[in-house]
Amino acid sequence: MKTDFVHLHTHSHYSLLEAIPKIPELVSAAKDDGQEALALTDNGNLYGAIDFYKECKENDIKPIIGVDFFVAPRTRHDKEHRVDDHASRLVLLAKNEAGYRNLLQLVSKSHLEGFYYRPRIDHELMQAHRDGLIAILPSFGGEHVQPIRDNVLERAKETLDSYRRIYGDDCFVEITRHPEIDGHEKLMKTLVALARELKIPLVAAHDTYYLKQEDALARELVNKIRTASVLNRDSEHGAHDFSFINRARARELFSDLPEAIANSVRIAEACDLELKLGKWFFPAFPIPSGSSADKELRILTEKGFGERNVEKTKENIERVNYELSIIGDKGYSPYFLVVADLLRHAREEKILTNTRGSASGSLVSYLSGITTVNPIEYQLPFERFLNPERPSPPDIDMDLADDQRDTLIAYVRNKYGEDKVAQIGTFGTMMARAAVRDVARAMGHPYGLGDTIAKLIPFGKQGFPVTIAGALKETPELAEIYENDEDAREVLDLARKIEGNARHVGVHAAGVVIAPTKVSDFSPIQLDPKGNHIITQYDMYSVEETGLLKFDFLGLTNLSVLADSVVRVKKRLGAAIDLDRLPLDDKKTYEMLSRGETLGVFQLAGGGITTYLVDLRPTSIHDINAMVALYRPGPMAFIPAYIERKKNPKLVKYLDPRMELILKNSYGVITYQDDVLEIAIKIAGYSWLEADKFRKAMGKKIPKEMAAQKEKFTKGCVAHGMKKGDVQKLWEQIETFAAYGFNKAHAASYGNLAYKTAYMKANFPVDYMAAILTADAGDVERIAEVVAECKRMGIKILPPSVQSSYGNFTVIDDTTIRFGLYSIKNFGTGVGDSIITAREKGAVFSDIADFLVRITGPSGLGAGNNLNKKSLEALIQSGALDELGERGSMLTHVETLLEYHREHVKVPIDQHSLFGSHGARATLRLPNSEAASLDQRLIWEKELLGLYVSGHPLDKHKEKFTDPKKSIEHAKENMLGVETVVAGFVESVRVNMTKKGERMAFLKLTDFSGSIELVAFPRTYKEYEKSLVPSVCIAVKGKISERNGEASFVVERAKTL
Repeated sequence: MKTDFVHLHTHSHYSLLEAIPKIPELVSAAKDDGQEALALTDNGNLYGAIDFYKECKENDIKPIIGVDFFVAPRTRHDKEHRVDDHASRLVLLAKNEAGYRNLLQLVSKSHLEGFYYRPRIDHELMQAHRDGLIAILPSFGGEHVQPIRDNVLERAKETLDSYRRIYGDDCFVEITRHPEIDGHEKLMKTLVALARELKIPLVAAHDTYYLKQEDALARELVNKIRTASVLNRDSEHGAHDFSFINRARARELFSDLPEAIANSVRIAEACDLELKLGKWFFPAFPIPSGSSADKELRILTEKGFGERNVEKTKENIERVNYELSIIGDKGYSPYFLVVADLLRHAREEKILTNTRGSASGSLVSYLSGITTVNPIEYQLPFERFLNPERPSPPDIDMDLADDQRDTLIAYVRNKYGEDKVAQIGTFGTMMARAAVRDVARAMGHPYGLGDTIAKLIPFGKQGFPVTIAGALKETPELAEIYENDEDAREVLDLARKIEGNARHVGVHAAGVVIAPTKVSDFSPIQLDPKGNHIITQYDMYSVEETGLLKFDFLGLTNLSVLADSVVRVKKRLGAAIDLDRLPLDDKKTYEMLSRGETLGVFQLAGGGITTYLVDLRPTSIHDINAMVALYRPGPMAFIPAYIERKKNPKLVKYLDPRMELILKNSYGVITYQDDVLEIAIKIAGYSWLEADKFRKAMGKKIPKEMAAQKEKFTKGCVAHGMKKGDVQKLWEQIETFAAYGFNKAHAASYGNLAYKTAYMKANFPVDYMAAILTADAGDVERIAEVVAECKRMGIKILPPSVQSSYGNFTVIDDTTIRFGLYSIKNFGTGVGDSIITAREKGAVFSDIADFLVRITGPSGLGAGNNLNKKSLEALIQSGALDELGERGSMLTHVETLLEYHREHVKVPIDQHSLFGSHGARATLRLPNSEAASLDQRLIWEKELLGLYVSGHPLDKHKEKFTDPKKSIEHAKENMLGVETVVAGFVESVRVNMTKKGERMAFLKLTDFSGSIELVAFPRTYKEYEKSLVPSVCIAVKGKISERNGEASFVVERAKTL
């Protein structure tokens, strides 16, 4: 190496709130200084290792992968408070692949076996995993440093010697220079003398936590964010220097120790790690003797023709052979077999699944039971999923009922082995708004400052986050506060330094890896933040680079609802529903969607898309697929054209006749990603690989790439017979579309699922709505929405009752559902189960005393013990005990009721109790007390159930709400932008501070027809504050506008009714 210094002790933001630099910034700093190698040594982890390795390779920097380990004071198994709290440090660098593999094991075991405040290794692990590693004993936290500080030099020597015995010639003592730190130079002199005495080589280093010295404050801030403490501004002055020093500064600092600086290069030269990235390793799927994965996949596919009722036409057989040849040539047959086996098991266990994404374009996937959509019927191209030129394996993403996700993952662990399966880790990052709030709090500013600044930063769109820099350009109010408020400017400047950094580890919503050997052979592993599951330290991109394919197991509530509704229909009506064989021309379903009755329908619910559906009046599954694609994630600008052309076929025109075959089902409107790809292939002459690159370039919207693609596309179209003017029009359509489009197979998959939910709601409404209510148990606001929809549908929701309710919502008849006990807020399932069990073993409860005695179970033990004050109050206030007593009386004497219950739980039948019983149940008499008022009962019901049972707060004003043209719903639909008056009941009020420190309010107003958000700006709120309070009936005058896609009423005047 020509370089004279290499950074070997460097931290990135993956040290999680202990360092600042992002990996590209670190690598760029090294390159700009002419450094030829660089090490990454994050604290106790390898989170950034693969990103770092790739970034270095792309910039001609030699990557050195290492870890700054925590070392347990005794063994990793010792976890005694105040004895094992403080770990020392050890930097280990991988010389080669063996060293890298040992780092994987050390990191994994430090998290799984040694975690105590920090992930820790010990000398036993060092000894077992020492091959291929270089050890650097850190100058600040090394195990040898504290004895030197304590002037116990013999112990320091013993410690240094113990490391030399483990690592031999690959053991180095780190020397750092920090003239700004009192006593550090004296410590280093002692360390140099000891190392030379023991003949352990020295290495120069500069422990790096940020790039420039002016970033020291930002680094201190992230530490305060991590520890939830506040910065001491006095500590800013004379801050220690842990910046990324350049080579010249290193030469200056270590001019007296030339061997130490030379050893940094020597170590870098010794490290020669070459990772084999991008090579795939599939799970070890069991194959019968004498067979092969290719043969087994063909057998499975052939069986599918009969099972899926697909004709063996010449075209279908040719398609299957073509797909199998590509799958086999690329070696992906084991992957298909694994996924097919998972979904077979799911079907056997009655777990409802849906495979989304481009996999639906494969006939082999459909025939082998992987997907639920026949690609022939929907004209889905296989090449969008997998083509001969695609360099990486395809994704097969599985959705399944969210209440059964863990069941399927358990099957995977059981089949392949616990140590071969892990969920994929992910990182929560400090996005713009969160960074601002965190920085403001850590700096000790009032909450209002951070809140005000954060609220001026807009939310991201279409999945693209907003940056602080972007927000300053787009939001004049934010730019103004930045210019005029010194505190705000400092907060924003510091937040920009940490924006986008990793904040914490999480678990990928769906991703699971299945390895042929231990997962830790491919990725370091650890427990998830809750300590429930093993996760990879590499994120989904890095883990795939190591060769492990991501299996998506995404839990969907809609699938749980569907599965539950099918079971309910079978149990109640005896009708067996096969969701994979539903008629796709059901009149009831399309009529319901055309009326806009979409609550509870997958992908089609919500104000915006519902409005389009009413206008569209869908009549085929293709209409649903198109709406799914065009509305989520866009481009919505094409929706009006689609609707107009459906209504008037004369408007359907094609810029080129060849486009008709591609766009016929979407009335000539570019609707799917596949449309763009097929146009590029069939009209511009692209190959599938070129078309895929075209799609990615359009999605990124990089001007230089866009210009190059436009030129290539135009030339191709003209060369294949299209007029240049028409090509320009086509390009404009594609440019508008390309960044947002769904692929066609994904839209077909989700459209199919949307249709299934709509079908069940249209044909079995009471069963489907009961299933939705059950799935939303505990979410009071969501329950309220669904109950309102049930009321509109003519379905009556009976209140909860200990005499007849079960845990979940229960269908009584075609128009009635009984509220479930599990859905009462603040009420546990254990008590609910006790109530149901007691009722099933005997009769209904005769009185409150009978209830309190019997839910304890025959032995006097069990779930009945969970009946605490909170649970009993919830039962009383929600009205579930109304048949056994009056709410006000029971609530007043709740302690008496609990004591009676406790006595019968713990006192044997032959002993006296406080209530005077001896061998028989004591009499329970409650003193007379004031009954609960109607208003109080209504408040309790709304809070605990999400709906009113005893009446409605507006009942006393009912005569004022008889005119439907004065309802909230009518105003939302017909009075947008027009001054009007609405009246209703104020359910909630939220008061916010504006950037000027003035108060404004957001209120939820409800009447018999629905609800709307009210916005009272500071002047109005100040004038009408006494009327704008919760739990009162008011009338307001103002205008309705759109806010975040929802109707919002801006209040000008208000009065109490």
